Amino acid sequence: MKLPPYADVLGVSIEAGEGVPVLVMPFADDVLGRPGFLHGGAIAGLLEMAAIAALDHALAAEGGGRIKPINVTVDFMRGGRDKPTRAAGNVTRLGTRVANVEATAWQDDRGKPIAAARMNYLLVRP
Repeated sequence: MKLPPYADVLGVSIEAGEGVPVLVMPFADDVLGRPGFLHGGAIAGLLEMAAIAALDHALAAEGGGRIKPINVTVDFMRGGRDKPTRAAGNVTRLGTRVANVEATAWQDDRGKPIAAARMNYLLVRP
C-alpha cells in the first residue's frame, strides 16, 4: 500500500500486520508544536492518512476506486507527548458513492486515544 506524499513529510510508516493498516508517526522536530508536544496539524494529518489507508484497504477488496474528501472533523482529547504515535482507521460505511471513516490516534494505550476523527469521502468506482 502506498500512502500519500504528505505521509513522508510526517515520517509516517505502516506497521507490519494483517487487516486494517496501523500507521506510526515518530516524534521529531518536524511534528513539534509547543515544546515536548505534537503539533495538532501533525496529529490531524496522521488521522487523515490512517483513514485513507483504511479506506484504500476496504476499496481494494471491492475492486478499487478513487476518493475525494468531503469533510473532516477532528477531536483532540489530550496532548501528544514526545513518543511515537499510532493511528488506525475504521470504515463505518462503504456505499456506492460515499464512504464514512473514523480514525483514532494513540500513544501508549490504544484504549486512551489522544485524538479521533470522522471523515466522509466521495467515491469514484471503476
